[in-house]
Amino acid sequence: MESSLPLWVYYLIGFPLVLGPLVVFHELGHYLVGRWFGVEAEAFSVGFGKEIAGFTDKRGTRWKLAVLPLGGYVQFKGDMNPASIPDAEASAKASVEERRGSFHHAALWKRALIVFAGPATNILLTLAIFAGFFMVIGNPVPADADQQLTVAGFAENSPAEMAGMEIGDRIVSVEGETVEDFRDVQDSIMLYPGRTLEMTVARGAAERSFAVPVASHEMTDRFGNTSKIGMVGIQSAGAEYQFESKGPIAALGLAVDHSIGIVDMMVTGIGQIFTGERSIQELGGPVKIGKYAGEQLSMGPLVFVQFAALISLNLAFINLLPIPALDGGHLAFYAAEAVRRKPVGPRGQEVAYRAGVALVLMLMIFVTINDLVSLPVFGG
Repeated sequence: MESSLPLWVYYLIGFPLVLGPLVVFHELGHYLVGRWFGVEAEAFSVGFGKEIAGFTDKRGTRWKLAVLPLGGYVQFKGDMNPASIPDAEASAKASVEERRGSFHHAALWKRALIVFAGPATNILLTLAIFAGFFMVIGNPVPADADQQLTVAGFAENSPAEMAGMEIGDRIVSVEGETVEDFRDVQDSIMLYPGRTLEMTVARGAAERSFAVPVASHEMTDRFGNTSKIGMVGIQSAGAEYQFESKGPIAALGLAVDHSIGIVDMMVTGIGQIFTGERSIQELGGPVKIGKYAGEQLSMGPLVFVQFAALISLNLAFINLLPIPALDGGHLAFYAAEAVRRKPVGPRGQEVAYRAGVALVLMLMIFVTINDLVSLPVFGG
């Protein structure tokens, strides 16, 4: 689908269109499970800071839209500070009425499920979108898997050819992992530029293994975005795929497998940034999300919905990291409480949450600056 509007218009529309619903789904997860367990919600906010618009429902919950659209929150009864740290003295002196519907007086397992419900809702949304694609559009399967795995040619200065592979070899595995089609081969190689991978091929009646150095190649898309991927210079003998529509159960299973693969790639990429294999400039923040959201929206609704599923999975993954101030940090404290049979002390929680907030803010500032300097207007 060709864009009929200037790209900057899609940037302005894409960011709130992708982040707004995902934040609402995330916070609705917290809210609905809290309501299910009888915990009262005092506020449901999309965005942070000063309220722009809102209303109060018959249960006393204030539903509002705030000025800074970078997230949201549900404030449950008893949550009197942003870190959700209970005041031990006030909690002990709370009356029966004050305890009723209070988040901090709910059972530990209920609090844990309420916190986990936010990321879980994002995961369920991702699975629903992917499953819908597999049901409506279908699952791409190779027309001829053997042909796809057969080497038909080599690029110039191909690392695979230099390592000893030949035309007619059929790829069996990469790093000991069996491959089913050429897409598996690509996925096994593209994340590891600069590494040497063991590739096993069938040649005649025998199997042979080769240590293949992966070349680093910089790809540029139609919008000028660049990414570093690994390539070994192999041409497949067959590139055709057929799309097979799946029923709900099979589609859900494929959606789970696909999501696990994406998370595995995210973990691999983050690990490579920490080890120095990838540049820290590959990290992205709100500005880059807005840029990509606009670009994907300009390519059509199906592409945009798929992008939203990826961002939803990213939100779930990030929120489950055991960093204080994120959902994963709360769950880590609840795990410690379950083991210790008593909550972590207020002072310990406060120090941890302050450190967590500082870490998150520093990361946000860094990725935002990183996003800005990568924009074309700054010469990125």
